[in-house]
Amino acid sequence: MADSTTLMARFLALHPKKIDLSLDRMEQILPKIGNPHTKLPPTIHVAGTNGKGSTIAFMRAILEAAGLRVHVYTSPHLVRFHERIRLAGKLVNEEQLVHAFQRCEAANGHAPITVFEMTTAAALMLFAETPADVLLLEVGLGGRFDATNVITKPAASVITPVSLDHMEYLGDNVPKIALEKAGILKRGSPAILASQSGEGIAVLEAEARRVRAGATMIADQDFQCYEENGRLLYQDTEGLLDLPLPRLPGRHQHLNAGTAIATIRTVFGERVSTDSISKGLLTVDWPARLQRLHGHVLKLAPQGSEVWLDGGHNFDGGRVLSAAIADLQVKQARPLIMIVGMLATKDSTAFLGSFRSMTERLYAIGINGQDAARPASDVAEMARKSGLEAEMADSLADALAKIDSSIWDVAPRILITGSLYLAGEVLAFDGTLPV
Repeated sequence: MADSTTLMARFLALHPKKIDLSLDRMEQILPKIGNPHTKLPPTIHVAGTNGKGSTIAFMRAILEAAGLRVHVYTSPHLVRFHERIRLAGKLVNEEQLVHAFQRCEAANGHAPITVFEMTTAAALMLFAETPADVLLLEVGLGGRFDATNVITKPAASVITPVSLDHMEYLGDNVPKIALEKAGILKRGSPAILASQSGEGIAVLEAEARRVRAGATMIADQDFQCYEENGRLLYQDTEGLLDLPLPRLPGRHQHLNAGTAIATIRTVFGERVSTDSISKGLLTVDWPARLQRLHGHVLKLAPQGSEVWLDGGHNFDGGRVLSAAIADLQVKQARPLIMIVGMLATKDSTAFLGSFRSMTERLYAIGINGQDAARPASDVAEMARKSGLEAEMADSLADALAKIDSSIWDVAPRILITGSLYLAGEVLAFDGTLPV
């Protein structure tokens, strides 16, 4: 019997490009597999440049705390493809995944289709056939022509912060990218817009009006979420919630939590209690988003070190990550050492520039198994151009071995970052698998 990895390798031969934004091929395969996109539970569709996964993680934790069965579709995965599909609270198992892939392959035949489109079709089939109360559906890339944008009447459309990324596909400025993200907005469906730049929010608001979206909730106008005296305060037109700080560290996660809460209150109202929201904030889990490591990686670091992992990889990701690290430094100052691997498709200089004034040294490494990975020499050179002291290392283990903690009075804080693909490699090496 074929396994899921073998089947996905076969899918690669069906289309010459990994990414080809269009809905045409989805519109061809969906009727052949019973139009599962018309048989889904209430669906919350989420697009944006940064914060999509964290916002979905908050929503999932809160909704499950309220006793609801939650489907989740996210990408990319970190270690195993199965992380992308969560059926009523549990990751899809190999048997379920293989069966869905085989059914989609048989229905599609040899027609051109990308791997993401084929796997999305399989996910929609699984979601339609497994009972649940809600589906949290993350856009893969962009929005307007993404394979997930076959949902015609979402329970809500959510757009997290929009910034520069994937410019070769979405446009070379924020307004163009925002317009692509706004493609998920639908007539009559509520729109929840996270905190945005001025030029981004202008486009999103205009598109919400143009398509006649339902009630529109805009961060900083219709809802706010902020820390005060060690608590998280959320406020909208319905009132003020006094909540615990979320388990996910970083001020940017307060904003993601606020977007999640605004969406849940819009869609579910009093069905989800304040107690469920509080419990969700305390139990939320989203790997490789400023995640502290305690496994094999920590054992290789200098004694007494902290090791943190984050998949940030673009300018905005660098900005919010550096702010989160700065907050950690305020609580307890430690020398900051960075270990960085990045893809050639990302603006490494823009990402690394956010850490210019706070980092003692950067070790550049490659990313195994990624054709688009930047050589460590290129990452090191870009770091130097960004004002950082940098050198190359042969691997994660080599980078950790190079750290000389004897020159400081306190053990360092080590940040491994630059790519979700690197994060997945690190989690596998650490022995910390997402569940």
